[in-house]
Amino acid sequence: MSLFVMADLHLSSDRSKSMEVFGARWAGYTEKMQKNWCAAVKPSDTVIVPGDVSWGLRLEDTAEDFRFLDSLPGEKLIGKGNHDFWWSTQRKTEEFWDRIGAKTLHLLSNNAFLREGVLIAGTRGWFLDEDQQRTVGEVDYAKIINREVIRLRMSLDAAVKRQQTEAPQAPICVFFHFPPVWGEFVCREILEVLHEYGIRSCWFGHIHGAYSAPPTLTYEGIRFTNCAADYLNFAPLPIVL
Repeated sequence: MSLFVMADLHLSSDRSKSMEVFGARWAGYTEKMQKNWCAAVKPSDTVIVPGDVSWGLRLEDTAEDFRFLDSLPGEKLIGKGNHDFWWSTQRKTEEFWDRIGAKTLHLLSNNAFLREGVLIAGTRGWFLDEDQQRTVGEVDYAKIINREVIRLRMSLDAAVKRQQTEAPQAPICVFFHFPPVWGEFVCREILEVLHEYGIRSCWFGHIHGAYSAPPTLTYEGIRFTNCAADYLNFAPLPIVL
């Protein structure tokens, strides 16, 4: 039994939203993903998917995408990305998955999972700083960051509770959609929470096209690993601590 991670699946039963318009790297990406996933992941494994899972605008629009994801081997722990417009409450989402017969999907949201001796926590995060707001319209940076910090703390508190009661030696790993650190950008509010909880290993997606960037960067003693699907050439990345 193993752990894997891959963000930014961008599944699209609506071919008009296919990521193939973004260049050769994305050509046949769904088929490539399916082949690589099935070659690496066993039914007993777990795959963390930190956001941008489906282009569906509503839960009802995602049925085909989630049936496809459910058909792939392994359990999937799904976090939120900036393009997951379908995102709903945990109850509504799980009821929907039950209706469509998806049995291997779980939301990673304000909670934590213990798998293979690893505690799994996460939240979406946020990438833009205040100076960049004008490029994306009116965005209340402080409000969004405060909300994400609260969600991160909830997830980490859940992980700590499970650590204390179930697995005292289990490390806590955190999975974001947005990178807390990238280039000159540092989300100090999130970074401070990671330091407070003693986190040393994080994964992130969202960054597309940066294929020459190193797979992992270390900032203030914390490792951040890029797990965007196109960066991984659509092959789930084994989690090695």
